[in-house]
Amino acid sequence: MATIESLLRAADLPDSPSARLDAEWLLAAALGKAASYLHTWPEREVPVECEARFVADLARRRRGEPIAYILGRQGFWSLELEVAPHTLIPRPDTELLVETALQLLPAAAMNVLDLGTGTGAIALALAHERPAWRVTGVDRVAQAVALATRNAQRLRLDNAVFCESQWFAALEGQRYALIVSNPPYIRACDPHLRQGDLRFEPSSALVAGEDGLDDIRQIIASASSHLLPEGWLLLEHGYDQAPAVRALFAEGGFCEIESRKDFGGHERISLGRRP
Repeated sequence: MATIESLLRAADLPDSPSARLDAEWLLAAALGKAASYLHTWPEREVPVECEARFVADLARRRRGEPIAYILGRQGFWSLELEVAPHTLIPRPDTELLVETALQLLPAAAMNVLDLGTGTGAIALALAHERPAWRVTGVDRVAQAVALATRNAQRLRLDNAVFCESQWFAALEGQRYALIVSNPPYIRACDPHLRQGDLRFEPSSALVAGEDGLDDIRQIIASASSHLLPEGWLLLEHGYDQAPAVRALFAEGGFCEIESRKDFGGHERISLGRRP
């Protein structure tokens, strides 16, 4: 049988800064161990069935499949979430949306909505940090709603619930103090859609028309009728879309409009308050 160290040495992933780390994650998952186990016991022999799984997963990664889909999980905020190919992979950039929401509103009881929830990442991070908030996440994809619900149950976050809805379609008469969303915002012609992880993620959760703003327009146009007076709308968008999104907020009658920068210095979220 091969040892841990020999399998890692032989892993022929494409050369990248994360290649060794990816191989370690895959081998640890195949063994059912924490990654630290690999460094503690590099000379340990790997059971044949575990080696077979590692080799198969390595082949998937070599073809470019995101490691989160291979492992079936991804960290976001302080949570570990189940992920699947019918949802986007939660990314660190989106944590800015969570941080901003937590800064804007108090910990008192209120109703919060997450549009296009996917894995439930945003909704569950908010529910985790604000136990008094009642967070609803909606998604048009039934499989995503089921996945987000499983994540909530596993994390024991009873203040987060999920339901199927195309944006606000199933929410008639509902009002919220806060609405957040990481909607599709990539232009249909963007070449990045044919590169890296995006090749494997659902295009319906990525692409929003020729300028990438179709869904953002729809959300902003409809949000006021679902916000309480002085309620906030927070949206993630592309690194170069902030001026256009702020203009849409202004057209929609919002006030206190601003954009906030991510760690890379790009304006990645915009927000506004309903008067």
